[in-house]
Amino acid sequence: MRWLALLALALCGLAPAAERVRYCDYPVYPPVSWSDGHEVRGLAPQVVKSVLGGLGYEVQVVVLGNWKRCLLDAAAGRVDVVLAYRTEQRDQGLAFAEAPVLREEVALFYNRRKPVRFQGLDDLARYRGGLLFGESYGAGFDRFVASHDNIEYVSDSRQNFGKLIRQRIDFIPYERRTGRLFVERLPGGADIVDAPRPITVDYLRLAVSRHSPLQARLGEIDAALRRLQADGSLARWLDESERDYRAMLAAGAQP
Repeated sequence: MRWLALLALALCGLAPAAERVRYCDYPVYPPVSWSDGHEVRGLAPQVVKSVLGGLGYEVQVVVLGNWKRCLLDAAAGRVDVVLAYRTEQRDQGLAFAEAPVLREEVALFYNRRKPVRFQGLDDLARYRGGLLFGESYGAGFDRFVASHDNIEYVSDSRQNFGKLIRQRIDFIPYERRTGRLFVERLPGGADIVDAPRPITVDYLRLAVSRHSPLQARLGEIDAALRRLQADGSLARWLDESERDYRAMLAAGAQP
């Protein structure tokens, strides 16, 4: 019987390895995506690993220098998948799942020592704002940005909110939940507040490169996302991520 055991081991060695796909993240959006200094954590990477792992793929997490590079690499096929808001421009290089991962309210953050009057986008023309490279917050906001010269771009959220704390800029558009969580423990963060009226409401979606073999499995990806929504996994993972992020900060680590 020893030969049967050896044969079984040999056959196991011949089993094909799982196909690897590359997921690009820029982890500065807790609790959706953040880094503990060793790995990328949060709702986004957990969703990608769960959905694509369930389809038989091995997920390699790639972190680039800014969010814009993630989007460019995905559109060019150098990475396979990202989580992003859907826009007409992004549709050219990415195929988006219909089932959303998360509904997000984009708020206007400002320094209470230098209030911003905001009822609509036109009100922002008199102020100076800050964005990360590659960020997009809806067609209306993107048109506003393109037609005004009052936005400064940086690569890092900590740098962006630091400028707002020091009053070097007047506002930051940012996901409300993420922004509130991000500034909690920043020095001077108590001065940063968000306007009640949202800039927009959008949906974070899993998107695959149109050059990736994952595009052919978008229907299966959608079905998996709907199951995660229906069984409460997405909401539970988001809550767990926020709890873990707060625990990391309480332990003295820097985001």
